[in-house]
Amino acid sequence: MNPFRFHNPTALYYGKGQLELELVNEVKHYGQRVLLLYGGGSIRRNGLYDKVVGLLQAGDIAVVELAGVEPNPRLTTVHRGIELCRTHSIDLILAVGGGSVLDCAKAIAMGVCFDGEVYDIYQRKAVATGALPIGTVLTLAATGSEMNSGGVITNWETKEKLGGGSPFTYPKFSFCDPENTFTVPKDQTVYGACDMLAHALEHYFHRTENAPLQRRMIESVLKTILETTPKVLANPEDYDARETMMYCSTMALNGMVSMGIQGDWANHAMEHEVSAIYDIPHGGGLAILFPHWMDYVVEEAPLRFADLARNVFGISEATSELSLARAGIAALRDFYASIGAPQRLAEYGIGSDQLDWMAEQSVRFGAIGNYRKLEKTDVLAILTAAL
Repeated sequence: MNPFRFHNPTALYYGKGQLELELVNEVKHYGQRVLLLYGGGSIRRNGLYDKVVGLLQAGDIAVVELAGVEPNPRLTTVHRGIELCRTHSIDLILAVGGGSVLDCAKAIAMGVCFDGEVYDIYQRKAVATGALPIGTVLTLAATGSEMNSGGVITNWETKEKLGGGSPFTYPKFSFCDPENTFTVPKDQTVYGACDMLAHALEHYFHRTENAPLQRRMIESVLKTILETTPKVLANPEDYDARETMMYCSTMALNGMVSMGIQGDWANHAMEHEVSAIYDIPHGGGLAILFPHWMDYVVEEAPLRFADLARNVFGISEATSELSLARAGIAALRDFYASIGAPQRLAEYGIGSDQLDWMAEQSVRFGAIGNYRKLEKTDVLAILTAAL
């Protein structure tokens, strides 16, 4: 495996009752003034907003609010958050929501401490110089943002969606109560499952030698997601299933399964360009693109795909490694179909008119992917196949 250094400073509080016991104590480690960041209002409908605000007020913590964070969080919202933090001398950002809210919090946190345009960090023109402390209360199992330092921001004016982050943007603490995911709608639950599957798969497809434990850990995450998603969809208030999904989401992208390896990540680069233009759900875009990427690269290196078929989907009958590999791809497609995930870009009304631009933008920083390097022509072929 590759040499590596691992450090993840996030304190996790998993399960029922943790919020009531520890939220105020955690916040007060960092100060008395909080920016409460949240999305479209679901936390008001399910009572979580009242619970969080009540706890903060009872602890004599001043609260400034920024609501309405978009599903693909906008740079304009980040700018509003930076201004609020500076105006009100905010000590900590408390992000209550799913990955989009957490991603927005990380951008705001960096921007407050950055002397310049925060988007320069995402465009790779600058690096973060610090960040406000961030705490999170998770409401959606999907991105793993509750225990990693990365995030994605959309510049709607330029139709760009870029990832960024820094060692400063790990959340200081995250509260993960499965009951806060009971009211997540079916489509968002499906997208969350697709997102965490994609994170595990991006790690799984790598070229690093001598990483058997990492492979087996990732396979375990994949198998658990495949087994648990139907249970959650059948009974959204199945605490045990929601708990398992939440833990899979965290483990898929907190660095634990990827120590010493370098994953692929081409699918994320491509999907960001699709949703930058069409504003589609990230998990839905990944569910569409991943099987088409697999079709495109499988013949060059079928062995890892064969591992996926054998060890994750339990397929053993095949005439060759390549045929076994293709059977694994077909099994993944079948799973996506079984949970109602989208199969084609056309399902979002996406045609061919922007494909060339999306392919060009995907590789604007250079070839993407590590399992196989993709140039613009490769990306265009995959996007075309996904129509």
